[in-house]
Amino acid sequence: MSLPLSLALYRAATTALEPFAPLILSRRAKAGKEDRARLHERLGRPKTSRPEGRLVWLHGASVGESLSILPLVERLRIERPDVAVLVTSGTVTSAQLLARRLPPGAIHQFAPVDTPGGAKRFLDHWRPDLAVFVESELWPNLLLVAKARGVKLALVSAKLSDKSYAGWRARPFAAYELFSGFDLILAQDGRAAERLSSLGGVVAGEADLKFGSDPLPVDAAALTSLRVRLSDRPVLLAASTHPGEDEIVLDAWRALPSRPHLVIVPRHPERGPAVADLALATGATVSLRSREPDDSAEVIVADTLGELGLWYRLADLALIAGSFVPGIGGHNPLEPARLDCPIVSGPHVENWLTAYADLRDADGAAFADASVLGERLAGLLAEPAALSSQAGRARVFTAQRDAEARAGLDRIIALLDAEVAP
Repeated sequence: MSLPLSLALYRAATTALEPFAPLILSRRAKAGKEDRARLHERLGRPKTSRPEGRLVWLHGASVGESLSILPLVERLRIERPDVAVLVTSGTVTSAQLLARRLPPGAIHQFAPVDTPGGAKRFLDHWRPDLAVFVESELWPNLLLVAKARGVKLALVSAKLSDKSYAGWRARPFAAYELFSGFDLILAQDGRAAERLSSLGGVVAGEADLKFGSDPLPVDAAALTSLRVRLSDRPVLLAASTHPGEDEIVLDAWRALPSRPHLVIVPRHPERGPAVADLALATGATVSLRSREPDDSAEVIVADTLGELGLWYRLADLALIAGSFVPGIGGHNPLEPARLDCPIVSGPHVENWLTAYADLRDADGAAFADASVLGERLAGLLAEPAALSSQAGRARVFTAQRDAEARAGLDRIIALLDAEVAP
């Protein structure tokens, strides 16, 4: 069966460009946009051996998509230890993150550039039984070659931007060829479901894989101890701060009429001493948790790894940082929501836009920019009952979406089972 004209032209163009791919990638590596030591992966020439047996391939373009894959990776490693897991992504940052976060046994590779030769070499080597694509990362050559080889295809947390939707609508035959080829489509929301259906996809339901994770873990003994020692005043948490945000938080805290305990958790723990110096410059007493924890200090700089679950459980109110200065895109608001912790965010939440919009609609989060943060915090902390209600609404909303996402994971795993069903 012949391809629609636009897909045939795309295949011809990418075939013609393939000889230039090494040069293009090399230039991107010089600009820091590629990992020079791993350009062979981008050309579909992996050096990592394929494990024996069945293999699931999951692909997310960048950091946000890669993070959303992790619950599925973890479930596959626990529930299907006989199945190998390959995760691909397209950015250096996502590769660095996945190197830290992937469970033992999962393999990371850079996705190959979408040329016919690159797609063929990649699939010749890895031979996946199931391929799972996240959100809107659709590469025609990879999809078409995988489908032709009988690979089961899933598109999950699926969405289309206005621009992408308009582009596919202008190429209806190409859209139908690609979207109808998926064995499972789970849309991110109702709007995405309508768009995908109109393009020829059969949408089986809704599931956003940014949801579905378990609550952050906690050291129970530390929680019990700190809950007693910090009980004299409310606890204000600034979670995952970046340079430029610590000053904003400290200024807002100093403006409060009755100062709570302030806990600052820098996104990168090595910044702890610098954050402590900023706090000391305000005249506050300061404790650096990694050195000599002092729970009586006015400001605790929690420069330790893996303790956000502890602080979210202790906080009366949490500022979700990464959102008070531009260029970062915000951090995960679902982690505190699962733990009944009230949330305040800044305006810069591009990486979690949908989640924050849903929380706003549910009246489950508060928002403030740097100029009014102190005033906003004072008002919120003065009404603990209202804060508790806000946190409850966020928890109920998140629990519902987590359940939907877990059901989506069940359907993906069922698709793997169906692949080997008699």
